[in-house]
Amino acid sequence: MNRVGNDQEFEQFRGEIDAVERRIAGEIDPGARAMVVAGAVFALLVSLILPHAGAARGFDVLLSTDAARLEHIGLPSRVFVWLVIVFGVGFSLLALTTRRWVLAWLACAGSAVASVFGVLSIWHRQTPGLGNYEGAGPGIGLILGTLAVMVLTFHWIRVVWSRTAVQLAAEEQRRNAAREAEERDRKRLLGDE
Repeated sequence: MNRVGNDQEFEQFRGEIDAVERRIAGEIDPGARAMVVAGAVFALLVSLILPHAGAARGFDVLLSTDAARLEHIGLPSRVFVWLVIVFGVGFSLLALTTRRWVLAWLACAGSAVASVFGVLSIWHRQTPGLGNYEGAGPGIGLILGTLAVMVLTFHWIRVVWSRTAVQLAAEEQRRNAAREAEERDRKRLLGDE
């Protein structure tokens, strides 16, 4: 009777325990990588004030100013800068402050796509345009931004795929509880109790 009472007492808290476990599973712990991610975000912001091509800075590309038009900034560079702002800076900062796994995953995925567009932008600046137009090559801001977003992608991948000690302990407890429940049910069915 005492064991049955303990099981019933435990079962009344099952919902709360499951809710806490789901909350813990949705969190990340970047640890020391948080500083690297913050440094990469800072490098991305710095890359936006440096020249991307000729006299066009990253903010010129972002805002499509006359400087960007004069340098014939193409679509890959514009997409790259927007991806950097939205995912590299925006979602990365949100993920660092809230420590939510979903936001970290979005920062990771967006940064990966931005990495591809960064390399494509560098290649695009080195390729002659229509009528063999040759504009300024890739600037230091574009190169720095591409490297920073690649570093950011690498570290977000490591953060997203790592499990915290609390998550591992919760999984172990869940496996132990399932094993005990299975053993208890087996004994009950076989009449060993």
